[in-house]
Amino acid sequence: MFERQERWALALLVCVVVVVLAVQILFDIGGRSLVAKPYSPEVPDGALVLLEGKIESITKTSTGGHLILTVSGTRVFIPSNVAAGLDLQENESVVLYGIVQTYRGEREVVVNAAGDLEVLD
Repeated sequence: MFERQERWALALLVCVVVVVLAVQILFDIGGRSLVAKPYSPEVPDGALVLLEGKIESITKTSTGGHLILTVSGTRVFIPSNVAAGLDLQENESVVLYGIVQTYRGEREVVVNAAGDLEVLD
């Protein structure tokens, strides 16, 4: 039916598919916590971080409907498409994942999906 080289190629392909599926399952179970670093001022731009703390302030931008939070002294930017599905209050404890960036000289964490922010209260 298959020659020896074809059987090896098929076996190799099956192994690669199994490894990819296993990694996908691990990321689904463990999520971003497997690769996210705890936020600190030393984390470089572009890094995925985990930030936990209380919401100290909530500001809506004058254009675009974006939200800017201060969480434990750290600026957090939430784009309007993500902010539309959230109901946040000051003094709520949150845990969030986001990407660190510097915007107009100020460091911030950008949350890219509603599922990346969880209210703990």
